Amino acid sequence: MQLNLTAESNKRLERTRRERHLSLAGSSAALDESLMTLMNDWHSMIASESHLSPHTFGQLRDNGFVVLPGPVVAGGWEQLSHAYDRAIATADPSDIHTSRTGTSTRINNFVNRGSEFDSIYIYPPLLSACCQIIGGPFKLSGMRARTLHAGAPTEGLHVDVKHHADGWPLVGCILMVDAFTAENGATRFVPGTHLQSREPAEVMNNPNDDHPQQVLACGPVGSIVIFDASVWHGYSANRSTTPRRSIAAHFVPRNAQVSPDDPSQQTSPETLLRIGELAKYVLNVGASNKPTRRANTNARNARRCYHRPQCS
Repeated sequence: MQLNLTAESNKRLERTRRERHLSLAGSSAALDESLMTLMNDWHSMIASESHLSPHTFGQLRDNGFVVLPGPVVAGGWEQLSHAYDRAIATADPSDIHTSRTGTSTRINNFVNRGSEFDSIYIYPPLLSACCQIIGGPFKLSGMRARTLHAGAPTEGLHVDVKHHADGWPLVGCILMVDAFTAENGATRFVPGTHLQSREPAEVMNNPNDDHPQQVLACGPVGSIVIFDASVWHGYSANRSTTPRRSIAAHFVPRNAQVSPDDPSQQTSPETLLRIGELAKYVLNVGASNKPTRRANTNARNARRCYHRPQCS
């Protein structure tokens, strides 16, 4: 199933048509050439195809979040789990941030932690969600690991970005390195709250309390939560005896201000040598906005080969 082009892409297509003096009765060959011009832009190329089923599209639009099977990971999920632990053990102290209560640990700069993590931020359904929510060119703002320790209490409901603030609209994702369950701190969401501008603290006496409409985003290892970051959310209590691991990423409009964790400021030479043109575009580093013919072909082949989720 294909979504319609974004409003911006439609305007660009119409402009291209006018410049080439195409009329509604113009030849199909001329129109095909115009479409090829449009498709030579990375964002337009991503926006022209959807990897979200109609059901998933509706969930994301109406509820503000979805849980899907995640990307295929080179070496499998066991290797990614080992790579996660290795990255945590070898991280520079400046990249390690422990919460004030000591209940969770965050490791920044995960774009540079190894090839096992490269498929996360170019996962086709995730990029389709960015097109749907942001509605224009976007970039990765940051990718980090987060370990929720055993015994961690419930996190207060919050939004990651206020309506119309810099970086809004914001898309978030959480990759489940461990299964998310009701016992180990699965993230809770309040469906539909991204559609209004109020924040939890403006409505609730205590955002740490359960919300009567909250839903836990549970799933097996390898699942991914994709969400509009203006939806109310926060992790639930980890009542288990083991830590719960995840990798989180955020995407912002391409013209948003640079964040401290912005990959365009931190991507290592080793990573640049390893990744492809689409990844460089998403990271906003070392790549033109125009894909080469080879990159165009490779991107389409990758989209054909990814693990397409089965949605009811």
